[in-house]
Amino acid sequence: MPLAEVIRQRIRVEGPLPFATYAELALYHPEFGYYARADRRSGRAGDFFTSVDLGPLFGEILAVQCAEMWRHLGTARFDLVEAGAGNGQLARDVLDAAVRHDPAFYDAVDLHLVERSPVARAAQADTLEGHTPKLVSAGPALPTRSRISGVLLANELLDALPPHLLMMTDDGLREVYVDADAGGALVERLGPISSARVQAHVDGRRIAFKLEPGWRVEVVPDAVDWVREAVQSVQRGFLVLIDYGHEANELYSRTHATGTLTTYSHHHVETITTAGTQPWLVDPGSRDITAHVDLTAVRETAESAGADTLGILDQTYFLLGLGAVERAATNANAHDVQAIRRRLALKSLLMPGGLGSTQKVMIFGKRVGAPTLSGLSFRIRAT
Repeated sequence: MPLAEVIRQRIRVEGPLPFATYAELALYHPEFGYYARADRRSGRAGDFFTSVDLGPLFGEILAVQCAEMWRHLGTARFDLVEAGAGNGQLARDVLDAAVRHDPAFYDAVDLHLVERSPVARAAQADTLEGHTPKLVSAGPALPTRSRISGVLLANELLDALPPHLLMMTDDGLREVYVDADAGGALVERLGPISSARVQAHVDGRRIAFKLEPGWRVEVVPDAVDWVREAVQSVQRGFLVLIDYGHEANELYSRTHATGTLTTYSHHHVETITTAGTQPWLVDPGSRDITAHVDLTAVRETAESAGADTLGILDQTYFLLGLGAVERAATNANAHDVQAIRRRLALKSLLMPGGLGSTQKVMIFGKRVGAPTLSGLSFRIRAT
């Protein structure tokens, strides 16, 4: 049964669905959801590129930061927890670099992979290859409270959590629902705020006061809940969150008056059109759906849960602080294929206007004091 028909059946029973419910089905339905049907969605053969798809350089640089964190903690064992780990490619890149360049750190690592998709989890052992003895746990949920002593890493996880869509009207704030018209096509409808939880998020962050009639925004209470749970799962250590996002005063402003909701399919990017077309309603389950992250909400939630903000900066400055340029250099001939690939990967990772500036790196610490981390050499540098 196509996912669109599953959604139409649910609408017939429950009435119009909040967009977040629709997005949850489109992305994570256990049989037809976008992420449930493949172990990997990014890369040349997928629908979008991430830093991981550019080769092992990104993981190699992250390994340097993780090793530095381990030495700061001074522990015999170091939990390396990746949330939204997919098939384990980034973890493998980190471990490949560690075993080559820092065997002591490699020996200390206990790897934990957190991934909702059973298909992706099933592929992790093959992806990790010789590193499988390092894998202590793999499952859909974060480790239990106060379990982690090390680092919890999430690369492009928060922007994939289902957003609630809101629109300010002359009569006040309304929520966007997904309905089926007389012909069965999926369409948007405006309705009341769907739950007390969404209303509390809006009120607590004073979002409605920032909006003008006609503006659309996304709010993601799930992201706030995830960050709170992530901090609570750390006994002592670090959180490294890498994602698209903006501070609240920019996210909820005229700059983003049509919202940031985006869909990706075969490397074609679509947002809301001037005609009001909603591409994310076309063929649900076949395309990615994302919304930019409220960095202010992430930071304030992490701090209220017991973490300290150590730095928030563009990916460019994070990688430069870790010696990205030097690590991409090679003594190989300038025309060596691997050398060329590393230089091209570096360019893509650092490029302003691309991954370098659109990706923000948020680093939090819990019971770690005020460490000097190479990735934060530029402290707070965000565009």
